[in-house]
Amino acid sequence: MTAETVEIQWRDDHVPVSRKFDDPYYSLEDGLAETRHVFLAGNDLPERFRPGFHIAELGFGTGLNLFATLLAWREAGTPGVLCYTGFEAYPLLAEEISLALQAFPEIRAVAEPFLAAWEAGETQFKADDLNAQIIIGDARETLSRWDGVADAWYLDGFAPARNPELWEAPLLTDVALHTVPGGTLATYTAAGVVRRGLEAAGFSVSKVPGFGRKRHMTLGRLG
Repeated sequence: MTAETVEIQWRDDHVPVSRKFDDPYYSLEDGLAETRHVFLAGNDLPERFRPGFHIAELGFGTGLNLFATLLAWREAGTPGVLCYTGFEAYPLLAEEISLALQAFPEIRAVAEPFLAAWEAGETQFKADDLNAQIIIGDARETLSRWDGVADAWYLDGFAPARNPELWEAPLLTDVALHTVPGGTLATYTAAGVVRRGLEAAGFSVSKVPGFGRKRHMTLGRLG
């Protein structure tokens, strides 16, 4: 695994904050509730789950979104395998992910097998109900080379004002090119530049109530 050095600080003992972007990896109010509101409900999940359903994410971070989705998959009793592809330029260490997830014991338990593989330097992980791959590097380069397509996208980079590279129009166009017809996306941000970029890429975009102190968030559907 090769990546740029990550420098984080811990807020409230368990919430990691990127020093580079001066932004937390998840909501200071309740990261798990935010994931369920923004990314799961925002993509009409678990209602849309089916065997082989593929989720892609910009900004793997602590893995909270992946593990919350896998937990929802299991609780829904969905047969078959959940497919997941995450794009991450600044991967955290396994011990840092573990610490970040300690606030959510049910998620930490789901993550345990993955963390062991991550500690060993593996970026692909397979279980009876999960096929996950984390692609390390700048998504502006790696996404265009990816040969997959997603049923749903989680756009979870750091805030556009702090990490504009992950919200550039060409990258959002690449997101559209790697989405199935009728596929969806959800993101916590309602920034105008992001909504305009998604619309230009071919998504029908809507602004809906956000989580916690965020008044709005963005949903999109391709086509």
